Amino acid sequence: MSKSPLRVEDHGAVRVITVDRPEKLNALNSATLDALHLAFDDAAATDAVRVIVLTGAGPKAFVAGADISEMAELRPVEGRDFALRGQAMMRRVETLPKPVIAMINGFALGGGLELAMCCHLRLAADTARLGQPEVNLGLIPGFGGTQRLLRLAGRAATLELCLTGAPIDAARARELGIVNRIAPAAELQAQTMALAEQLANAAPLALRGVLDCVNSGGECSIGEGLAFEAAQFGLMFATEDMREGTRAFLERRKPEFKNR
Repeated sequence: MSKSPLRVEDHGAVRVITVDRPEKLNALNSATLDALHLAFDDAAATDAVRVIVLTGAGPKAFVAGADISEMAELRPVEGRDFALRGQAMMRRVETLPKPVIAMINGFALGGGLELAMCCHLRLAADTARLGQPEVNLGLIPGFGGTQRLLRLAGRAATLELCLTGAPIDAARARELGIVNRIAPAAELQAQTMALAEQLANAAPLALRGVLDCVNSGGECSIGEGLAFEAAQFGLMFATEDMREGTRAFLERRKPEFKNR
């Protein structure tokens, strides 16, 4: 039996999914894309899991890109199908009803940056390098890089990264809005897990409402987005967690959310 390209570990309500191909700098091949899709399906369906952390094995890379050895011999239709396969997996992550945090511990290049960008939050080591170097291979980003980078960092930064193929450091990535926070490499795991645990203690249905509003609002007019937000806000009043949260605030105690 071949070794799984992933490691999956639960730490209380936080599930850590690790791309485990350090000998390939955790590059994404078809098997890894499929395994990630299944892993996120399972995380979404498991009630005990409230937050997911995604990272890469080893000290060098989060994910260094797609697996060039697999891509090199693809025909045009196969290349399109490979792109669609990666896009479907990343769209699954992006629309997950639970927060997903990318812990960027090293290189996040090409498909690796695309994978990080589909997560809801991104924490990077101060030693991380990020970029879309596909142009150097005679390619373009195929897993959503041009589209998510455009939405995160704007047109000028997207064109610069995708046209030059040059990587940037974590500080520049934060300036552009690509990553949320930077931590010293030795502290990255602790800071990421602290954030994950903070979210795991929040009201799960409220977190889902925020994710739904942001995902929907980013693709529609302000009027439609506001109407969707108001509807989601109203739905919260049907939850036991909302009653518990407001009651705990008035009673000056810590709430105990039950995902109901």
